[in-house]
Amino acid sequence: MNPCSRMHTLVAGAALILLTNAVALGGVAWNRAGIDSTLTLSQRELRRPYLSADRDASGVMLALQWRVRSKTDDYAAFGYGRGGAPEWLDDAKMQRLGFAPAANDAADGWRSARESSREVLLVLELAGPSHDAVVEAMRRASADAAARLAADPDNKELQNRAKQLNERSGQEERDASRLFVVDAGLDRAELRAAYPDRSRHAIVRGQVAPWRGPKEDRAKGYVRDLSIDTIAMPSALRARLAPGVWNVPDAYSTDSPPFEATVAFGRRLEPWITEVANGVR
Repeated sequence: MNPCSRMHTLVAGAALILLTNAVALGGVAWNRAGIDSTLTLSQRELRRPYLSADRDASGVMLALQWRVRSKTDDYAAFGYGRGGAPEWLDDAKMQRLGFAPAANDAADGWRSARESSREVLLVLELAGPSHDAVVEAMRRASADAAARLAADPDNKELQNRAKQLNERSGQEERDASRLFVVDAGLDRAELRAAYPDRSRHAIVRGQVAPWRGPKEDRAKGYVRDLSIDTIAMPSALRARLAPGVWNVPDAYSTDSPPFEATVAFGRRLEPWITEVANGVR
């Protein structure tokens, strides 16, 4: 390659990088030009990504901890795991999301679910009825285990179960994420009309797929993921928080110092952090 051609290649490459960056920055600016909803989240809903490479105060990424509620096994919903087949994501809902009945019948495992997933709009609910129902279910399960143990106090199996459920019930009330995916749709205005509280409900983009578990006789709707589930913490805001916040190793830890973060969702339904403060547990 002669010097002239090499120079043209370098110039073209640099121009492409500048154009890409300009488009990205323009998208961020457009998103932040209008706020669709604002949620006040805490260390319960914002965690360091699991197995994050950042292990010190330089870490700037936080992962949204969201959940779905299982009607058949509420107490098993405890934790920070993502994805699930909620009761409301039934055949009728899946068809409204654009899935044909044949696609549902064909789903027989993770592979087909991934191949046939599609992006839709999801509704995130903070500290609402879904979370309340799971907390109450955990309380009932713990109380039932305690009653069974009282009737047979020397039973080691009942002792272990009562202890486990008592601990999990406490964790559910104190530590577990209160952020649940509660609905899905394709029409943003329709979803906002159904969930008008912009401080309780955020509309985001995410993936839904047909899925059938090993013990299921038919496919169900499965919430796979959010299209954007990590948020950068600006260094200027990060400096306002206690250093211990960044010592928490990953999303599965439950001993993070308390904090609150105001998370805004913009015109493109993409989140960013606008304010933070140390919290009181």
